[in-house]
Amino acid sequence: MMNNNTISSLLTACALAAAALTLGGCTSSMKEPATTSVAVSKAAVDNAAGADGAQFAPVEMAAARDKMARANQAMAAKDYKTALALADQAQVDAKLAQSKANSAKAQAVSDVLQDDLRVLREELNRANNKPQ
Repeated sequence: MMNNNTISSLLTACALAAAALTLGGCTSSMKEPATTSVAVSKAAVDNAAGADGAQFAPVEMAAARDKMARANQAMAAKDYKTALALADQAQVDAKLAQSKANSAKAQAVSDVLQDDLRVLREELNRANNKPQ
């Protein structure tokens, strides 16, 4: 016949085993979303780099690259929750860097066009003020 301590120990062991299985299931179920997020974020960092993000938004690019490296480390350690969070943050930083780069390039083009318009106006004014 089992005493209360034995029953209590068995129940505790069963509860711990169930908790371990549940947590293990949660971890493995996070692998696919984390893997996808890391891949998407890597593409975002690569796109930002291709858009001259490092030149026009060096702080954001450095943050994105750092978070990607840490996300990859978390994936290797099978810490999928951390990997997912870091990958998402890296993606946001990369998109910000790309947006800043695109904005800076658009501003540069706008400045050149404005300067060209100013020169054309000056030439038109000179041509209109010339005696005939």
